[in-house]
Amino acid sequence: METIWDWITVFTFAGLVTLLLQRSAEEEPRDQLWQYAPPAVGCAIVNQIGNEGYHAVAAVLFVGVVAYIFKVLKVPIPFLRS
Repeated sequence: METIWDWITVFTFAGLVTLLLQRSAEEEPRDQLWQYAPPAVGCAIVNQIGNEGYHAVAAVLFVGVVAYIFKVLKVPIPFLRS
């Protein structure tokens, strides 16, 4: 783990795995397993692109990965009251 992209994507992936494990233990899982594949693959792509030096592209893709996690997997946004 040498670059900031390594750290960012590994922490995001770890959070994604934790979310998957929490939700898979529910009586009625609210997500399908395939819904976790796009952000997981997105983390790998962001890491590769960021490590190649294309920081702006990696940042835009990372925002997309995070948006997917909050929007599709319906993770509540912290500090935002509904």
